[in-house]
Amino acid sequence: MTATDALPPARFDTRSATRSDTEFDTKFDTKFDTKFDTKIAVLLRADLAPWQRLNVTAFLVSGLGTEIPEVIGEPYEDADGVCCLPMFRQPVLVFEATGETLRTAHARALSRALPRAVFTADLFTTGNDRDNRAAVRAVGTAELDLVGLAVYGPRNGVDKVVKGARMHP
Repeated sequence: MTATDALPPARFDTRSATRSDTEFDTKFDTKFDTKFDTKIAVLLRADLAPWQRLNVTAFLVSGLGTEIPEVIGEPYEDADGVCCLPMFRQPVLVFEATGETLRTAHARALSRALPRAVFTADLFTTGNDRDNRAAVRAVGTAELDLVGLAVYGPRNGVDKVVKGARMHP
């Protein structure tokens, strides 16, 4: 049994027209309130340049759908019948944190055996997947120079992992 086998299915709640997610000091005004029992979160080191934040986020979330297919929704199709690729079925919350908070979050994700992806500073100097994997493999877990972390799991578990981080501005 893997960590994702124990994850509950998403729960949809359409009783409310708006919701305030005060836990992360954000507001989502939508036609229907959609609550999920799971959460996708990305933590970025606060000192990254804007292009690095975008690059790291894209790389981190790319791994989730390959290992956790239930996070992917159905393909999109426009009114003319032109199909597009499916995307995540739920929002991705992006946070920023200090390097220390990021290391703590990584340790928490490991202790909870939550599915995760890491991006280290060394990956900015490589140019391909093989070299990226080698750069991570060359460094012990505690010594990884983390600049980003993606994590997926039960909502309360992910909330505990990202504790101390703040929503990305």
